[in-house]
Order: sequence, then structure tokens, then C-alpha cells
Amino acid sequence: MVPQLHEPSRRILGLDVGARRIGVAVSDPLGITAQGLETLQRKNKKHDFAFLNRVIREYEVKEIVVGLPLRMSGIEGAQAEKINAFAEDLRKHFKLPVHLWDERLTSAEANRLLRETDLSIQKRGQAVDRMAAILILQSWMQHRSTADAGPRTSDLSSNSE
Repeated sequence: MVPQLHEPSRRILGLDVGARRIGVAVSDPLGITAQGLETLQRKNKKHDFAFLNRVIREYEVKEIVVGLPLRMSGIEGAQAEKINAFAEDLRKHFKLPVHLWDERLTSAEANRLLRETDLSIQKRGQAVDRMAAILILQSWMQHRSTADAGPRTSDLSSNSE
């Protein structure tokens, strides 16, 4: 009998980074679907990176996607500069590929989706960051899978990777 080879994990971590909280999502082992994890209440860099380190180790994460908050015009502002610096810190600290992904409208979409649930306003507020991280990660994975399948005119985008 031939032993089954263990398929290496290709999990991807998705982050919606804010000043007070970080929404966290992780892909399934095949990198197809995203699921939300606990939202990180930010304290300081040491605390935040310890939390992320635990998630990266537990889920055997191989790459990270960080939402990039662009202005509606597509131009980077002050918040995008902060996220670029955070992404660079992630690259240096965890030695993993870090991709930036246009997150315009993800919080609005997360709020819209959560309004359709029976969650209270307070619980909905707590879930927005997690849902935004799921939407960022899912969008990035879908873009990558269609890009891997070959370019089509509808796949061209100005998103930053």
C-alpha cells in the first residue's frame, strides 16, 4: 500500500487593519474559501504581533493579504501609508509574502451583509472588522485564481499586490 502524501497547507491570512482593531480571516488549506477568526483588539505592536504569530503558527499560514485603504479616486492617502508600513513590518517579522489589496468599500459591504442578519447593532459592530477581512481575503483569492487561469479583460484591475 502506498502511503498518502500530506498536502502542504496553503493557508492565507487576511487582515483588515484599523487603529483600534484588526479583522482577521484565514483561508481553507487549499486557499479557496475564507473564514473569519477572532477580531484583534489592538494594544501595541508586541501584543498585536504575538496574536498574529499564534494565528500564523496554528493555521500554518504561508502568505498574508492586508487591505489597503485607498481613496475612492484610487490614490493612496495617509492611512494607506500607515498600512504600507505595517505590511513591511509583517514581511520583516514573519518572513512571509505580504500582499496589499484594495479594500475600498469592504467595510460598507460588510455592514450591508451584517444588516441582513438578526445580529444586534452592538454585535454587528463587533463583526464588521472580521467580515471586512473575509471580503478582502476572498476577493484577493478570487482575483488570483482567475489570474492563474489566464488573463481576461474582466480580470484586469488596478489592485496592488
